[in-house]
Amino acid sequence: MTKDVLIGVDIGGTTVKIALISTKGEMITKWEIPTILSNAGENVPRHIWNAIKEKLQDLKISKDRCIGMGVGAPGFIEPETGSIAIAVNIGWRNFPLKDILEELSELPVFIDNDANIAALGENWKGSGNQVHNMLAVTLGTGVGGGIISNRKIISGANGTGGEIGHITVVQENGAPCNCGRSGCLETVASATGIVRQAKEWINLGKAPLLEAKWKENGELTTKDIFEAVASGDQPAKQLIDQIMDVLGFSLANIAVTTNPAKIVIGGGVSKAGNVLLDPLIEAFRRYALPRISEACEIVIAQLGNDAGVYGGAYLVLQNQGN
Repeated sequence: MTKDVLIGVDIGGTTVKIALISTKGEMITKWEIPTILSNAGENVPRHIWNAIKEKLQDLKISKDRCIGMGVGAPGFIEPETGSIAIAVNIGWRNFPLKDILEELSELPVFIDNDANIAALGENWKGSGNQVHNMLAVTLGTGVGGGIISNRKIISGANGTGGEIGHITVVQENGAPCNCGRSGCLETVASATGIVRQAKEWINLGKAPLLEAKWKENGELTTKDIFEAVASGDQPAKQLIDQIMDVLGFSLANIAVTTNPAKIVIGGGVSKAGNVLLDPLIEAFRRYALPRISEACEIVIAQLGNDAGVYGGAYLVLQNQGN
């Protein structure tokens, strides 16, 4: 029987996204199941496989057609074993995810960090256009990263490669980060960081339009801030320019080591589009080595929530026969 089906899985703290994808990259079907966090996430693998098994039966697709399963998981992954060293939002610690899923499915299973998987997916079927060297940046609640070098994800010695959100960008009096340190890029360029800094400006009386939005809505979001920039509000523009300067500086320094052909910006904050992209590109060009800048295009991600499942499927393709 022809093996022509890839299984992509993207595990999040709230939902697990699953897809069946052809070896040509065509989406056969995709769906979600809730992430059941009881008993420290112990039953998540069984729920995933049961959902896949039921879908294969519903679609009358034989398991023998499946080449394998690629899984993106949050937290730190041990690259040699596929074990989750720690995933706080699931409850896993030294959790043998690869071994459990292989035992349940009797298929080859490949595990990587969710940000790395998203990078692979975006490069395979999204904005990356299958370049050999790419940097993916996810701007959401935190700042995630995935580095592709010569078509391979850089995981590092213990699965911590590409954690660009934890580059130190504020050496003194930086905001505390979830990693336990302070002044990380994540505290500045994430959605959380952007809103925090906007509120600081409001408290200093520097952003009256944002203050009005905050009072009117009872909260302040990055969407509010970028809409203020788009409307021509100068304080909001100055704030975003300042934040993109920090991000552009950081990406220029990363680019010195990786020399990417593309930097792909994803995550919820990336929905701001050119309002975010234009000052970021300007800052990157200002700080990057000219030869590196000439070779590098900065673009917005295309796949949204599908990046992870595409990346999981591609991880299987990459490791086929290994």
